[in-house]
Amino acid sequence: MDHIAIDLGSRESQVCVRRADGEIVEERKVGTRSLGKYLAKRPRSRVVLEACAEAFSVADVATGAGHETVVVPASLAPSLGVGERGVKTDCRDARNLSEASCRMSKLPSIHVPAQASRNRKSICNFRESLVETRTKLINSVRGWMRSEGLGVVRSGAPTSFPGRVRAHAAERSVTLPAYVEPVLVVIDKLTVEISVMDDAVKEAAESDPTCRLLMTAPGVGPTVSMRYTAAIDQVSRFPNAHRLQSYLGLTPGERSSSQRKRRTGLTKAGPSKLRRVLIQAAWAARRYYKDDPVVMWSFEVEKRRGKQVAATGLARRLAGILYAMWRDEKPYDKAHQVTRTTQATA
Repeated sequence: MDHIAIDLGSRESQVCVRRADGEIVEERKVGTRSLGKYLAKRPRSRVVLEACAEAFSVADVATGAGHETVVVPASLAPSLGVGERGVKTDCRDARNLSEASCRMSKLPSIHVPAQASRNRKSICNFRESLVETRTKLINSVRGWMRSEGLGVVRSGAPTSFPGRVRAHAAERSVTLPAYVEPVLVVIDKLTVEISVMDDAVKEAAESDPTCRLLMTAPGVGPTVSMRYTAAIDQVSRFPNAHRLQSYLGLTPGERSSSQRKRRTGLTKAGPSKLRRVLIQAAWAARRYYKDDPVVMWSFEVEKRRGKQVAATGLARRLAGILYAMWRDEKPYDKAHQVTRTTQATA
């Protein structure tokens, strides 16, 4: 079997092909959009890629052409010779990747999510980008008002912020400068587009059986379910809930050496955006599902460790509960959580 290493670029990619004995048989530049045609003409080989923006789409093409596909984590690539000794060129990187593939029968690879999972992630990312942009503009206007001695506008939802700013200025007989009003107009437009994206996320979640199942858990809505299914992709990838919680960075770390034993805070490994929305789901559950057994457990933790630790612990438990629901294809069962919570506090 040949080993085809591809150093991907936005327009052109460097290809290095080695035989099983390590001999280089081909080196060339190939247009990134033409890689599908190139790989379709090659006999079955191992195709090695470094994780990047184009990696998953090229991996799909390579797998579709019948090749064994390996996407090397970007953090591991330097140990395989990519950028060795501070010298990084496309040709050297492709050579080093192909050489590592020849030497290692089992090359470490990251999971390549299905197209449906990538679509879910994209919807959530674009919605979040709109929200972040609106937040930055609102903060800019707030900062300008304070710098001009206009005080602080009364609190309220982001959707009503432009109207509150205009009313605040009118009460003080202040005319908003020409450079502020366009920002308020953009905030209004962003609010409309965010509402459209919210509807798109909700529609996508409600049309997906797995998302509908996960939304039966307390605090879990369309965004959390979409983020969760997008990041996990295949629940069978994880042997148990503890492994999944570790993957999400919701478990404590450890820095022990010799006689010194030290536990640290959360590792915060894995998808940070999913970890953030799970913590938000935990806060929502604590606010609206106070009689749920799992939430009541978090209130007991709060008495000993405080609110932040209790919410984080609840997020970790939610991640495990969602894993079990998806694995067993069963909706959330409050009665089952009563038993589990009793055992956890015993």
